[in-house]
Amino acid sequence: MRAARLIKMVLLLQSRPSMTAGELARELEVSERTVARDVLSLSEAGVPVYADRGRSGGYRLIGGYRTRLTGLGRSEAEALFLSGVPSALREMGLADVASAARLKVSAALLPELRDAASGAAQRFHLDAPRWYHDPETPELLPVLADAVWDDRRLTVRYLRRDREVVRELEPYGLVLKAGVWYVAARAAPERAASPPAGAPPDGDGERAGFRVYRVDRFTAAAPTVPPEDLRSGPSGADPVRAGRFVRDPEFDLPAFWAERAAQFRRSLLREEVVVRLSPRGVRQLPYVTEPAAAREAVERATAAGGPDARGWLTVTLAVESEEVAYGQLLGLGPEGEVCEPPALRERFAVAARRAAALYAPSEEAAADSR
Repeated sequence: MRAARLIKMVLLLQSRPSMTAGELARELEVSERTVARDVLSLSEAGVPVYADRGRSGGYRLIGGYRTRLTGLGRSEAEALFLSGVPSALREMGLADVASAARLKVSAALLPELRDAASGAAQRFHLDAPRWYHDPETPELLPVLADAVWDDRRLTVRYLRRDREVVRELEPYGLVLKAGVWYVAARAAPERAASPPAGAPPDGDGERAGFRVYRVDRFTAAAPTVPPEDLRSGPSGADPVRAGRFVRDPEFDLPAFWAERAAQFRRSLLREEVVVRLSPRGVRQLPYVTEPAAAREAVERATAAGGPDARGWLTVTLAVESEEVAYGQLLGLGPEGEVCEPPALRERFAVAARRAAALYAPSEEAAADSR
C-alpha cells in the first residue's frame, strides 16, 4: 500500500509544477505528516523532490526528473475508457484503478497538455440516474463486474417473479440504463440442456442464448468451480477448467442491447388505440406515451393521408393496455380525442364531463357576474 502511495506521489508531482503538503495529503488521503515522511523516503531513494519553504511553498521535482512507471496495466487501461462515468466506476469498484490510469496518462503528457483532463471534466459530465430516483448500488455488482472483466463463470441465484432460480452463467457485459444495472449473460453450456421433466420454463429466452438480467435481482453470485477441478487438481492453461469461459468473438454488446431494448419496448405494446390529434397534440404525443411508438404512429398516419381539413391527424397508436393508455392520453387534454376502442372513449367522455363540472363557474360567481 505504501509503495503504491509513493508511486502515486511521484506521478502527481510529475504532472504539476508543484503541490503543497495539503494538496498532496488530500489527493493521497493521508495526513500532512505522512506526506513529509513519504517525501523523505523518496529523497533517500534518489527521487529529486525539492521542498520550497514559505507561505506559497510546496513540493516539486527538479532537474526534469521523469519516472518510467507510467505504463498502464490492463485494469487501468480498461477503466480509463470508462472514466467519463465516475458513478459507474465507483459502483463497480474501479474508482482507484481509473484514478491511477488518469494520473499515468497525465504524467506522460507534455506540460502544456496536462490541463486537458481537468478541462474536459469541467465541460462534460454524465449523470446516469433518471430524475426523482435516488441511485442504489446493487450489492453484487462488484462481483459481476469482476466476472465480466475476467471472463469467469458464475453460479447465481436470481429472483424471477415469485420464485428464486439457480443458474450457471457466462457474464458478457454490463449495461447501465437510466440508473438501473443489467448484465448480458449466456447460460453455461452444461446447464443449457433441456430442463428435467416437470421443471418450470426459464422464461428469459432461449436457454442456450444470451439473456438480460437485472443486477438488483441477484441474491447470490460466486465464481463457479467445475467438479473436474476438484478431482484433478490444477487445471493448467485450459480456461474452461479454470472456471473461465471462452468469449464468442461475434458478440457485440451495444448491438445486442439495442436489439433487446427494442424487442422489450415492442413486447410491452400489445394493444392499439385510435386518437385524433390537433397539431399541438401531435407535438405532445411523444412526451405522454412511448416516444418510438408515438413517432411511428404519426409517420404512418402522415404517409396514409395526413391531417384533415381542420389540421387534425388520426393515428393508430400501440399501447401497453387500455388502462395505461388512459393515464397517458389524459396528458393531452383537449389536444387529443380518443376514437377507439369504444370503452376507452367512454372513459374519456366521463373524465371530460367531470373536468367540466370542476371548472364550471359556481352559482355565486355567476350571480356576481350578472
